[in-house]
Amino acid sequence: MASSPPKNTLNSQQPSSSTLPPQAVKFGRRTSSGRTVSLSRDYDMDVPGDYSSGQNDYIDYTVLMPPTPDNQPAGSSSSAASTSQSKPDANRGSKMGNKMERRLSVMKSNNKSMLLRSQTGDFDHNRWLFESKGKYGIGNAFWPDDIDNGEGGVSMSDFLDKPWKPLTRKVKIPAKVLSPYRLLIVLRLVILFFFLWWRVTNPNEDAMWLWGLSIVCEIWFAFSWILDILPKLNPINRATDLATLHDKFEQPSPSNPTGRSDLPGVDVFVSTADPEKEPPLVTANTLLSILAVDYPIEKLSAYISDDGGAILTFEAMAEAVRFAEYWVPFCRKHDIEPRNPDSYFSIKKDPTKNKKKPDFVKDRRWIKREYDEFKVRINGLPEQIKKRAEQFNLREELKEKRIAKEKNGGVLPPDGVEVVKATWMADGTHWPGTWFEPKPDHSKGDHAGILQIMSKVPELEPVMGGPNEGALDFTGIDTRVPMFAYVSREKRPGFDHNKKAGAMNGMVRASAILSNGAFILNLDCDHYVYNSKAIKEGMCFMMDRGGDRICYIQFPQRFEGIDPSDRYANHNTVFFDGNMRALDGLQGPVYVGTGCMFRRYALYGFNPPRANEYNGVFGQEKAPAMHVRTQSQASQISETSDLESDTQPLTDDPDLGLPKKFGNSTIFTDTIPVAEYQGRPLADHMSVQNGRPPGALLLPRPPLDAPTVAEAIAVISCWYEDNTEWGDRIGWIYGSVTEDVVTGYRMHNRGWRSVYCITQRDAFRGTAPINLTDRLHQVLRWATGSVEIFFSKNNAMFATRRLKFLQRVAYLNVGIYPFTSIFLVVYCFLPALCLFSGKFIVQSLDIHFLSYLLCISLTLILISLLEVKWSGIGLEEWWRNEQFWLIGGSSAHLAAVFQGLLKVLAGIEISFTLTSKASGEDEDDAFADLYVVKWTGLFIMPLTIIVVNLVAIVIGASRTIYSMIPQWNKLFGGIFFSMWVLTHMYPFCKGLMGRRGKVPTIVYVWSGLVSITVSLLWITISPPDDVSGGGGFSV
Repeated sequence: MASSPPKNTLNSQQPSSSTLPPQAVKFGRRTSSGRTVSLSRDYDMDVPGDYSSGQNDYIDYTVLMPPTPDNQPAGSSSSAASTSQSKPDANRGSKMGNKMERRLSVMKSNNKSMLLRSQTGDFDHNRWLFESKGKYGIGNAFWPDDIDNGEGGVSMSDFLDKPWKPLTRKVKIPAKVLSPYRLLIVLRLVILFFFLWWRVTNPNEDAMWLWGLSIVCEIWFAFSWILDILPKLNPINRATDLATLHDKFEQPSPSNPTGRSDLPGVDVFVSTADPEKEPPLVTANTLLSILAVDYPIEKLSAYISDDGGAILTFEAMAEAVRFAEYWVPFCRKHDIEPRNPDSYFSIKKDPTKNKKKPDFVKDRRWIKREYDEFKVRINGLPEQIKKRAEQFNLREELKEKRIAKEKNGGVLPPDGVEVVKATWMADGTHWPGTWFEPKPDHSKGDHAGILQIMSKVPELEPVMGGPNEGALDFTGIDTRVPMFAYVSREKRPGFDHNKKAGAMNGMVRASAILSNGAFILNLDCDHYVYNSKAIKEGMCFMMDRGGDRICYIQFPQRFEGIDPSDRYANHNTVFFDGNMRALDGLQGPVYVGTGCMFRRYALYGFNPPRANEYNGVFGQEKAPAMHVRTQSQASQISETSDLESDTQPLTDDPDLGLPKKFGNSTIFTDTIPVAEYQGRPLADHMSVQNGRPPGALLLPRPPLDAPTVAEAIAVISCWYEDNTEWGDRIGWIYGSVTEDVVTGYRMHNRGWRSVYCITQRDAFRGTAPINLTDRLHQVLRWATGSVEIFFSKNNAMFATRRLKFLQRVAYLNVGIYPFTSIFLVVYCFLPALCLFSGKFIVQSLDIHFLSYLLCISLTLILISLLEVKWSGIGLEEWWRNEQFWLIGGSSAHLAAVFQGLLKVLAGIEISFTLTSKASGEDEDDAFADLYVVKWTGLFIMPLTIIVVNLVAIVIGASRTIYSMIPQWNKLFGGIFFSMWVLTHMYPFCKGLMGRRGKVPTIVYVWSGLVSITVSLLWITISPPDDVSGGGGFSV
């Protein structure tokens, strides 16, 4: 670096420096005459004394500031200033000029490092503005063309380069909420310990059996509460930056001159199985919402898996694709939300709000009429298909009769002509899937594989519409529609098709050959895209720094059509906004079956590029995990760091290209490294590891040909998975009715992370059963899957050291929570047993018991209030969740424990077939199904608990009243706990009351008579101990 200039430069324009500290940076401006005007104010500077002795790059440098509107000479004042500055003699001017040439200016220096960000290499605008005391930033700065900055100097382009920005950020819970929350948890743990210690050391000698049952239940409840609360210690929120995503991936740049999208491909999976229980119109609306999402059209592909092989679903999807040619451009033109037509046209608010185009009303009216006709066509498909089948079958029958007559001398054979009643397609060929009248090779469990590309691969460049596109003006609107394929995997008798998990794995293989999107979004057929930017929101996490370690993005489930009171906690907000948000602060949320965007490479069973291992009792010792290497790499383990081994090409991975793992399709195996590479984040920052260069995904997708489609059909055959690891380590995992939880657990167990993405506008919305019977059957399925997990190798107790301790606790709770139902049912009967026997779980209601009870209750209430605060749920939602926890725990969870034990011990498989939805009394009532009572065996235990507690209250009151020395404290204790049980059971009682919401009078009369009769009979058989006379009480 050049030596610093003399220290007396520009001193003539400054106060005396005898009392000032050493001169620091001097700022000046070169005038039109070539002179330099000082802009420094040395008398305002407070420079420490250390500057006089230390070496510093900024000491005594003159910074030449570019002219800006605030420092330009104007009018007479500038002329006067110019004149006054021209008065010094030529010698002084020449001397000043020579000195200025020798000075080192920051703006002329070849060393820009002092003004560049240390991390990104971009020009540091904030630092420049601070050091130059500039007032004008990027966009309005005045930069003259006549200033020569020299070779290697700072130019205007340096100021126009935007600094690097992350795509996501963590939003921490305020400490004023989280700190008391954690403190109360610790406080309640201490109180629980002392309470249980007091209970164990103070038995009830009068009723040891009651004391023993209550102690066991309370210890289990404390253990269950600990498993539930510990993973909630570190909840977080996250935010995305869609503007930065757009700037990085969809704006012109040196690596992307045309501004074409550089985002990776996404394949969207929708699964359905039965058109009778999952109406095709619902599935069609879900498909339309997918095809209209705000994502690069050439990078998006949609797939429908019809596991029933129904022609009704096939033709409904064909109708949906035809309607999408108008619906998708309409949504893009007018920025429609939501893009599910059924939901959009059902919105109660004003549809013209924020709509500015003058033809919106006309377009909406036309598209609404088209949608109504579309619905009529969908609803008429069953009858249309049946009529077509009858006509073709009649034609075939006449043909067979004519052939038989020709062969039999013009007379029909005596046994007649047998013609197979087939199901026909519109082109006059047999439907290869399931027929209306099942036949061999054409039934639900026995049919060929079907793959139909209904919407071709879109063009790479936009296809703009014209003024007359079906009576709509789509001028300047891209009319392309994403690729869509109908898939129905092959099914044959004797093969285990593994239900939904097998169907998803079939779509994974078929989509890898057809489109090979680096990411996979799976949705249920009744869950549609409510936020058209949802995929981009999830992509922010995948493409951000460290996104290569994320295996999936889980979105919260939101539901429509739930009754306003949410009687059975269908919204499940405590889980989706509480538990899942807390897990996001650990290793990530669990996979819940729908609304999840996967990294395809992670689904293939590979390890993450980087992972940690957690050693110690509580996983407090973190160390980088050593990945499995090939034999050629094994000798370099001691010489090569773990990070370097992660950057090796994917072809060196020992899990790649082995037929015993992925199957014998080389075309499919070749797609794996491509998907891995395309799923990497953008390497636009030195801290981004395992990234890809910008502009790497601009090439067009290769067109589909017949051999490619034939290979896609081959990989969905029923024999393809033989002798492979599909369902064991690759793809969706088999062997559990809750394959979603197990699949997510396997990924976390390998060291992957997941992210919970809560968008400002709900990402997806779906439906949930509001009928009590259907709701309990849904909970039964989940709980049975949890019991299966507990008794399998997927139990978190056998997890690897790559699973964080609290994440392990959360997965352990997933497998254990159904067993709480055993202790819960016993505890629900304890109040009644106390009232029947006249005893209580403690010797007496002394001050110790009441104090502990008060402290435990208060801490639980305060913890719940703070949890409501940081999770954003409502108090009513929290209370509904508590009520249904008792209802489901005493019914579905208890049945799940026994069903799981039967499957594990006796090998008895339990099938879960939901009953068809029944219509209510009033078809116009949106919540008619809420009032329908459909009897199930799951009602038995809750009903027994309710009846026994009601009778026990009457018997306890009668016993106390007829006692010589009534023990009111024990009566009130028993009644208090009985009322606690009955209060939680109130929604269950409402469900049994039907539409009117009240019990008929005759039920009250008979209940009262039965209760009085039973209580008097009980007192006669077992009179109070203090009643005088040995003969008991006579009636």
